[in-house]
Amino acid sequence: MRVDELDYHLPREQIAQRPLERREASRLLVLDRSSGKIADRLFTEFPSLVGGDELLVLNNARVIPARLLGRRAGVRSQPPSRATKSQHLTGKAEVFLVRELASEIWEALVRPGRKMQVGERVLFGDGELEAEVLSRGPLGLRTLRFLSQDHRSISQHFERLGHVPLPPYIERADETSDRERYQTVFAKRPGAIAAPTAGLHFSKEILEKIRARGVEICELTLKVGLGTFQPVHSETLEGHVMHSEGYELPKETAARIQAARGAGRPILAVGTTVVRALEDAALRAAESGSSNLVLAGKADAQLFIVPGFRFRVVEGLLTNFHLPRSTLLALVCAFAGRERVLRAYEHAVRAGYRFYSYGDCMLIR
Repeated sequence: MRVDELDYHLPREQIAQRPLERREASRLLVLDRSSGKIADRLFTEFPSLVGGDELLVLNNARVIPARLLGRRAGVRSQPPSRATKSQHLTGKAEVFLVRELASEIWEALVRPGRKMQVGERVLFGDGELEAEVLSRGPLGLRTLRFLSQDHRSISQHFERLGHVPLPPYIERADETSDRERYQTVFAKRPGAIAAPTAGLHFSKEILEKIRARGVEICELTLKVGLGTFQPVHSETLEGHVMHSEGYELPKETAARIQAARGAGRPILAVGTTVVRALEDAALRAAESGSSNLVLAGKADAQLFIVPGFRFRVVEGLLTNFHLPRSTLLALVCAFAGRERVLRAYEHAVRAGYRFYSYGDCMLIR
């Protein structure tokens, strides 16, 4: 499938730059994937739109302040000699954390990328946090070892010195308020570098109303990383290689999913990250010959869901609007059909919906 088959026109002014004052104040486009019918609603109506027998699955990943601004300590961590003094690099450096590999060791994107050699060090703050480049990897990635130079832990330094990793289409610097609003109200497990944005619309009051309707709610953790938002660089979807993302499906959640399927109750995923985790766990179960619908536990998802994919678990999806030519739009088209999804997007553009992370949302059932 060609990537340009996932294209659509979006006026720049419809890209939401800030969240609404209230989380639940967003608009909600409802798409019936059988008939293709669409309806304009409000997210405050979401509790009345569910049947009451659904199993709602949330991603409880917590976004960390993954963008770190520092300065280069010099050529390959060595002090300058008389010969290298003019080349001694002490300019600004930016580190974008991608994934924790081990204690104090992270996979990251760095800038200036090509000039950052193995052995070079980056200092943050007043030097109380330091990182050393251990190795170079694919996709411009580097492996860094972080070292605290005072009594604080690495994660404490990240929280204090890091910036909220807002997507590049939000054309402003992060603000103090983003620390709360670019986070779901049910976020618990730190490690994500982007928010599971479909969950941003939920307030505690909305969740209580959903429970009062009889909807069962459970959680999993997928630490959103490069696999979710990495651009497609090839001309076809088949040429794109997904970056893996770690997830954990608790035994309790797996048991609830099994029970819901056995009782004929629909499973409603909140966000594409939940879809990816559930369908990967289902694929692992099928490949292992397990009698369970999904396998519980920790795993890495490298699953790329494109049109033609057979969904084993998810029967409903709440999701934000996604970028053209993106892997996330490919997933939504796989779930509801490319033509129907793109028609719904065209309607959303004409109707003035707000797009992307801080924008409005879409319920597909």
